[in-house]
Amino acid sequence: MGINLNPFTWWTGASWGTAFGLRGKARVGEDSLGNVYYEGGADTAGNPRRWVIYNGINDASRVPPEWFGWLHHQVADVPSRALPAPRAWQIPAEPNLTGTIAAYRPSGALEKGGVRAAATGDYEAWTPDA
Repeated sequence: MGINLNPFTWWTGASWGTAFGLRGKARVGEDSLGNVYYEGGADTAGNPRRWVIYNGINDASRVPPEWFGWLHHQVADVPSRALPAPRAWQIPAEPNLTGTIAAYRPSGALEKGGVRAAATGDYEAWTPDA
């Protein structure tokens, strides 16, 4: 397709309507995946409204944990100021890989040949008469 679908579709990124709706809202940060976060206005409870504009496909699993906490008002300030620096042993969060080539497939999966490992012999099937 040679047509830019961004003006009309929400699943390929922010549409023009979203960009228009974010006028006057404050850009508060960007995460390691390139998602951009905004804040402005208030909801019916008086809490500030918060948005994420995804860099690529709209998938909630692509929001890192620290920004998830900010979006859901678990952290009052942006993560870079409110949270401690990540520890050396922490690994970066990964999005949900289901449906991709990198998804987990156990040894008996059809994509891996569909052959399970033989039973070890310690399994005894349940029977109602036993």
